[in-house]
Amino acid sequence: MSDPYRICSEAELREVIAEPNAVLEQKIFDHLDEFASAFVREAPLLLLATTGADGGVDVSPKGDEPGFVHIQDEKTLVIPDRPGNKLAYGFRNILENPSVGLIFVVPGVVETLRVNGRAEITRDPVLLEELTARNKPAVLATRVHVDESFFHCGKAFVRSSLWKPATWPEGVKANIGKQIAKRNRAGDDLAEAIEKGLAEDLLTGL
Repeated sequence: MSDPYRICSEAELREVIAEPNAVLEQKIFDHLDEFASAFVREAPLLLLATTGADGGVDVSPKGDEPGFVHIQDEKTLVIPDRPGNKLAYGFRNILENPSVGLIFVVPGVVETLRVNGRAEITRDPVLLEELTARNKPAVLATRVHVDESFFHCGKAFVRSSLWKPATWPEGVKANIGKQIAKRNRAGDDLAEAIEKGLAEDLLTGL
């Protein structure tokens, strides 16, 4: 059934969401200034959004010790890739469409840093060695050419109480083992074996 309230144009959108304040637009830069660079150096986590040629979207978390993302200059970031699940959705998307979006997160800080740009993948051995962590060079590196950077207000983090430990739920698990076991009409033995393998990988596969 068609939604009679569906918004189909920017004019309709602006009837609900007003035009942005001109002052706020001054927070948008075409490079990483000193404040954005300082934030990147403190961020142990980022979210990388990519889009394939077919329009399919992927968002992948990337994390390590603060400073794991290297700033080559005010227009260039380098993100190391570590051992993962080998699905390579984001990399495959970048090969088809270089446009990417990043959100940098610093624990306890409600604001985030958003960076939009164009990415390329490299296996330059010298660069991968520079990106070494835990005595292992990076597997690959994603070089991002910055087109836009700006700080995003912290309302989402305030509303969600994300950084308030008292609000954190207890006992929540992803249950990947049970999920796969159910899909294969298998029992707890398979679920437990998968969970054990995942736990071991977290300890040895970083």
